Amino acid sequence: MSMLRKRFWKEARAVRRPEGWAVELDGRPVRTPGGALLAAPTAALGRAIAAEWDAQGEEVRPGTMPLTRSANSAIDRVAAHREETARMIAEFGGSDLLCYRAEHPRELVARQVAGWDPLLEWARARYGAPLVLGQGVMHVAQPPASLAALQAAVAALDPFRMVAMHELTTITGSLILALAVLEGRLSADEAWALSRIDEEHQAELWGRDAEAEAAAARRKSDLDAAARLLALMDDTKEEEPQ
Repeated sequence: MSMLRKRFWKEARAVRRPEGWAVELDGRPVRTPGGALLAAPTAALGRAIAAEWDAQGEEVRPGTMPLTRSANSAIDRVAAHREETARMIAEFGGSDLLCYRAEHPRELVARQVAGWDPLLEWARARYGAPLVLGQGVMHVAQPPASLAALQAAVAALDPFRMVAMHELTTITGSLILALAVLEGRLSADEAWALSRIDEEHQAELWGRDAEAEAAAARRKSDLDAAARLLALMDDTKEEEPQ
């Protein structure tokens, strides 16, 4: 027996309200799991969330609604715990993927230098946050001032962007890559490729594993959804949906 909810509406729309662009199903507002109004800060995001609801078939499949899921998290959880969430995201700066380098082989070392060094230099210039490099897996202590600067950058974000940043940092293992996507310094595809330099090198040497490739594809899909959320948050056209 299917445990999925049945579709009960004909049309989903984003409607301008004081709280933002609220999603309505046949004129009735959608609520988050916590009971709050499901409303987006921008018209573009509100329309995109409504489109997820409109795209549902006879049964509602939450796995096909990443923007709705992110909005629920932003409204129900992050908005009430912004400092805690910012701190959790910023902790990635203390063990950022880009700071841990291979000792050999030479080709992998060169790839890391070419791909990661420009991003660390960008972070130093953009946030005043130089980071220390290390080799292997031993923990490298980072300058407290750099970590404080990175945390301040994250803490300044609104709940919706924080949700996207949490996804980007956990998927890539890098706060710097996540910030670069947030700032438009990198595309989602570029950040994904840079986060997987080590994995790609291993795959070239030993071949690709189907199960690992499938898991990577799921993570890439989640990363793309987070990047799309950021793009929709940056689209501030306040036009009425058609």
